[in-house]
Amino acid sequence: MKRETGNRGFTLVELAIVLVIIGVILGAVIKGQDLIDSAKTKKFISTSKTWEISQWTYLDRKGVLAGDVDKDGKIGGPTTPVEGDLTGANFINPPYEGTTGSETNTITMGSYTFYVFYGTDGGDDAGKNIMMICKDAACGTFTDAELVYIEAMDVALDGSSDGLNGQVVGVNAAPGTITAADWYARYAAAAAVPAAWTTSTSALVYYFDAKR
Repeated sequence: MKRETGNRGFTLVELAIVLVIIGVILGAVIKGQDLIDSAKTKKFISTSKTWEISQWTYLDRKGVLAGDVDKDGKIGGPTTPVEGDLTGANFINPPYEGTTGSETNTITMGSYTFYVFYGTDGGDDAGKNIMMICKDAACGTFTDAELVYIEAMDVALDGSSDGLNGQVVGVNAAPGTITAADWYARYAAAAAVPAAWTTSTSALVYYFDAKR
């Protein structure tokens, strides 16, 4: 008599091999996602630094920072033409996004868009110059996913992610003045900072030309 072989099941060895292969595939997928996320944060940091470099380039060319209309060393004054100064500087590699005539002060990272502003932490013609990164044009609070980029910026510039120490700090309040069309925002006075990055944080504040 012939033995029935059509319904033979898998052996334990075969099942073990399949499970190992599935594990290897899953590990590769997870590792690949980690590499993608790492690449995104590095691009975010690089683009953010391009915004700072553009200010120093503008200073080299004009003798003042972009937005320092009255040439007193402070970003602000009777008008605050940060946008006009930077878009009119004819940079070879400008930091802003958009086409000519429709430039935006944004950093787009996949489904996330961050906004860059310049101003001071002490009102017009006072305080220290700062660069701010917000989640939107009104500086709403960050989500956990957005904080991944913000904390990476803190680590890159200060060596640690705490939101409190160094030239990069987190602020739990939106700037008192935001002129979105001019890429300008300022605090009325130096804002209190939290001890850590949280979903209550409204802005990354970078003291790019002086210690805090």
